Amino acid sequence: MPSLVGLLVLVVVVYALVDCLRSPDAEVLGPPRWAWVLLILLLPPLGALAWLLLGHRRGPSAPPARAQRPVAPDDDPEFLWRLDQERRRGQEPTP
Repeated sequence: MPSLVGLLVLVVVVYALVDCLRSPDAEVLGPPRWAWVLLILLLPPLGALAWLLLGHRRGPSAPPARAQRPVAPDDDPEFLWRLDQERRRGQEPTP
């Protein structure tokens, strides 16, 4: 059981170290990156957990993509064209 705990600590430390080194500069919070690396290496479980919880921003870094289709039907050129064609033929428009 102690070896399993040691292995888990090692995995968390390696993950945190790689994540710290690969994170963009704009996402690193608090102290500079070199200080985070030292903290992770010198205080293995605590430094790694501190990095994972407090060290960098989480979530999407890019703004969300805009929708491809218009939101409202009256903003959709295809819908307006079809509505105009149906009115010219004298038919009731279909939703």
